[in-house]
Amino acid sequence: MEATLASIVAAASPLIFATMGETISEKSGVINLSMEGSLRLSAMTGFVAALLAGHALVGFGAAVGVGALIAAIIVFGNIQLKLNQIAVGFVLALLAIDLASFLGDPYVGERGESVPSMPIPFLEDIPFFGKVFFSHNLVVYGSFVAIAATWFFMYRTRPGLTLQGVGERPQAAFARGASVNKLRALYAIIGGAMIGLAGAAYSLDVKLGWRENLTLNLGWIALAIVIFGGWHPIRVALGCYLFGALQVAAFQLQDVIPGLAQVLPIAPFPLMILALVIVHRDWFGNLGDRYPRLRGFLSGEPPDAIGTIFERE
Repeated sequence: MEATLASIVAAASPLIFATMGETISEKSGVINLSMEGSLRLSAMTGFVAALLAGHALVGFGAAVGVGALIAAIIVFGNIQLKLNQIAVGFVLALLAIDLASFLGDPYVGERGESVPSMPIPFLEDIPFFGKVFFSHNLVVYGSFVAIAATWFFMYRTRPGLTLQGVGERPQAAFARGASVNKLRALYAIIGGAMIGLAGAAYSLDVKLGWRENLTLNLGWIALAIVIFGGWHPIRVALGCYLFGALQVAAFQLQDVIPGLAQVLPIAPFPLMILALVIVHRDWFGNLGDRYPRLRGFLSGEPPDAIGTIFERE
């Protein structure tokens, strides 16, 4: 039981980085629809950079740069060129996927660097919890920090409240002195960097090596989880662990149910439809009305100004 739960925590860690990054970006009003391509290109870049440099840290740095660059292109297209975020993001997703396949082809099958295991002394000896949470490596521990830091920043700091204001009511935020477009650019690029980090986490930790379909559909899954989680970091994280559990279950049950692991690549599409239905029906919102103290956690409404272009009046 402990080993299975530990596997779920490890499998979900890259998705945690990607969804936290996308949550930050979308909360500021910027949709990064390039996630599928950004994950794949950053996974390839991270693996190749680590292989050539002989150190995993270099790979993570390169992947972060790729993710941030793609997000910066979306921001530039939206803020400077007044282009639709969704259209730009979708085109970049396709471009990044093709670039990853083309540039990464010579490195398919190569054995590269990986993230070493780093159990935490004393904490790993705690019954049950030690094995589940403290017997991993820095990628997994970093995912825990990402969840806590994202939640704390968004709901317990003034800049975090400004971030939400920029995504909800940009005109009001501007009237109160916020530089809306600069903040949107900043948080979108931070979110893109975290997506890049997630890509490297796949190729250097969870699914060692590089192959064309390494992160197949995981970008779409991450987008669905953000919607399903109602743009709340804790709910989004729970969605990641649920998907991690499905991945582990599919792997462990493939001898019992042949082909089960092959079903997962099509999972994001019905999952996104289900997420949209839940958000539209606002079942979580109705529960929030019944339990006011949980309204912030249960609310499933997207930021009002998400995907819009802000111009000073």
